[in-house]
Amino acid sequence: MVRSWDAAVERAQDRLAAGPRLRAAGPGEERRFALWDLASLVEGELGERVDPDGLAPPVERGWRERLGESGREWPGGELYRRRYWIQDDAGAVAGTVAVDNWTKGPSQLAVSSLYVTPAARGRGLAAAALDEVYAAATAEGLPGFRLEAHWTWQPAVRYYLRRGLWVVGWKHALSFARMPQLPVHRVREEDGRLLLLVADRLRGWVPILAAGQEGRWLRLDETADYRGCDGWVHEYARSTLALCLALAGRPLVRGPQWWAEAWRWSDAGEPEGLAYRIEEFERAARKAGRPMVSPYRPASPPQSGPPQSGPSRSEPSQSESSRSGLPEQAPPAFPQLADSGDG
Repeated sequence: MVRSWDAAVERAQDRLAAGPRLRAAGPGEERRFALWDLASLVEGELGERVDPDGLAPPVERGWRERLGESGREWPGGELYRRRYWIQDDAGAVAGTVAVDNWTKGPSQLAVSSLYVTPAARGRGLAAAALDEVYAAATAEGLPGFRLEAHWTWQPAVRYYLRRGLWVVGWKHALSFARMPQLPVHRVREEDGRLLLLVADRLRGWVPILAAGQEGRWLRLDETADYRGCDGWVHEYARSTLALCLALAGRPLVRGPQWWAEAWRWSDAGEPEGLAYRIEEFERAARKAGRPMVSPYRPASPPQSGPPQSGPSRSEPSQSESSRSGLPEQAPPAFPQLADSGDG
């Protein structure tokens, strides 16, 4: 039994440092790690790839100025998290990942700075790093891990769904989790509907939610299996399917009455809440002058924002919204969720 979450996190960190794939960033490597973090931000927010080890000081300053607040370097970051280099099979540094020194959500490890250089992608290095974090967490009695991705960082968002992570919220960004209490899931298209299925040891893949379309509106149907699910699946299934719908360019709103109440689920929950947040995220990105690729089709008319019938909410800051410099493109045909560069 876990007696202290802080002690469990420390033991999990020690397991990661001793693992075969990760190497703890040592003294004197803070600046290099910060440059790799910057390369990840430049690619995610501006859609441009840079060599993190080739960033001369004037070039670095230029990128940070373009990124604004999100590109600011925070000194002393090693005080609240441990940073790890992801190594390839030859032991060469190929990426980064960081884990906080305290838990998040229901006592989960908090993961950030997941990045693999373009040249090293497609080898499963990011997936192996996440597997090591999950194994270290559960070995110490912690319920998995949680990480965040900005909505307009579409390759990252699609990657995390492809890895089977569950969507657990969208308050400031999209929050994903992997937990022992949550089974493996997948989404399948069938007769024009998207089905969310979970793995069952005896019955195989069991559909629990089905999302169709009636005119411009969403139709969301529950199965008996969904109504019989435990609390964790019951809580996160709807939000996970909602994100899949958004990525496929499908409706998230079940009608005007649902849209009028969308603010109620602006932190997590019903698909209308995700629609509310996406419009906020994208409005903030446009205000910052960030061109973006977005498969989502707004629920509200172009001249109006999300419903304001609830308590007033401030627009998310640039660090809370997501940006991408990729050119506009048509919504992808579901279930094309993989667009990550790593496997």
